[in-house]
Amino acid sequence: MTSFAAKVFCRVERLCHHLPVALNTFLVFSITGEVSYLVLVEAPLEADQKKTVWSAWWKVVHLLAQYFMLGNICWNALLFLKTSPSIRGVFLGGEGMGQGWRYCYTCETHTPPRCSHCYDCKVCVLRRDHHCVFFGQCVGFRNYRYFLSCLLFMWSGLLYATLMNAEVFIVILKEGVTVHSVLLLLIPWIMLVSGQVSARAFAFAFIADTCVVGFLLVSAFFFFHLFLLFRGQTTREWYSSRRPYSLGLLGNLRHTLGTRWYLCWLSPLIPSAVPGDGIHFEVTGSLEPYR
Repeated sequence: MTSFAAKVFCRVERLCHHLPVALNTFLVFSITGEVSYLVLVEAPLEADQKKTVWSAWWKVVHLLAQYFMLGNICWNALLFLKTSPSIRGVFLGGEGMGQGWRYCYTCETHTPPRCSHCYDCKVCVLRRDHHCVFFGQCVGFRNYRYFLSCLLFMWSGLLYATLMNAEVFIVILKEGVTVHSVLLLLIPWIMLVSGQVSARAFAFAFIADTCVVGFLLVSAFFFFHLFLLFRGQTTREWYSSRRPYSLGLLGNLRHTLGTRWYLCWLSPLIPSAVPGDGIHFEVTGSLEPYR
């Protein structure tokens, strides 16, 4: 009985681990599909413009921009999940050991400064920032670039989707701010279950609400991490107001995003830097590679 309960618990834990990723994937593709429908079917609103050359080019440009952002979100998220931020595969020890090193009794190894153990990932993470519940993985030195790029394109994509859904809010509120329109925007699920609105109206209201709420949340995360990037801090260091590893603005950008930091935003396929320099700084704390 105990063995069966342990197996059930492990399966539930595994399901809960992947649930945020599945939910985020569903929301991203739902928003993309809804915005594509708005571009292809609903816009432009004027009937005499729907079959013009301008309308065709307008739709092509919007779809290209939309799927460029979607591709970058998915590819950066995939690389973030596939890139382990742990200390596995990194040589720790030798002459580089010095002040600030600690011994992790769980992993049974010495760890450099800024490295800490994650009890969710069950491993020590190199320059651990935080454990991201939305991805189910820690944000550390090796995958921070993909995390930040994913946030950038999620922010720009949600801004674009919110602007495209402005017409949805206009249609819902066209007869004024009524109890029906307010409830449709605030609790669309209740309105659908109670039979007050159609499935089509619910879908548009739900996705429009999701775009606004998602944009606000992602904006907070993105600009906070951009602030930390400029200061050369992790989230853990920000709590303690320490900046012992700041290399200056340009040095922080090169250290986190690579020597091609000005290009890496365009695509995750663009090589970032020589990884040895970054690992050397993280493990030894020497600033020499960036001077």
